[in-house]
Amino acid sequence: MAAVGLLLPGAASAQQADGERLFRQRCGTCHSLEPGQNRAGPHLSGVITRKAGSVEGARYSAALREAGIVWERGTLDAFLAAPRQMVPGTSMTVGVPNAAQRAAIIGYLEGAVAQ
Repeated sequence: MAAVGLLLPGAASAQQADGERLFRQRCGTCHSLEPGQNRAGPHLSGVITRKAGSVEGARYSAALREAGIVWERGTLDAFLAAPRQMVPGTSMTVGVPNAAQRAAIIGYLEGAVAQ
């Protein structure tokens, strides 16, 4: 059992690294993790528990601003899986159909807040 405990930090670190890689590949063109650095999409610094459509200076569709969504693991997972299905009229067109990739990206976003 002690060996399992020793492996978990490495596994968590590997998952965080995978999430960072996937974030850069799938999300980084349009989104930054730097506060105030909006690109085509809003920055994602502090996205967990933030109301959708609320970043000052970011461009949002009316559909997303009015959706009443608060970003947490479940809402992010559903949105990333199929953005236009969850919020018809959103300007976000890129989805992440692979559940494991979505989980890694969301885990990275959660961990980025804790760092």
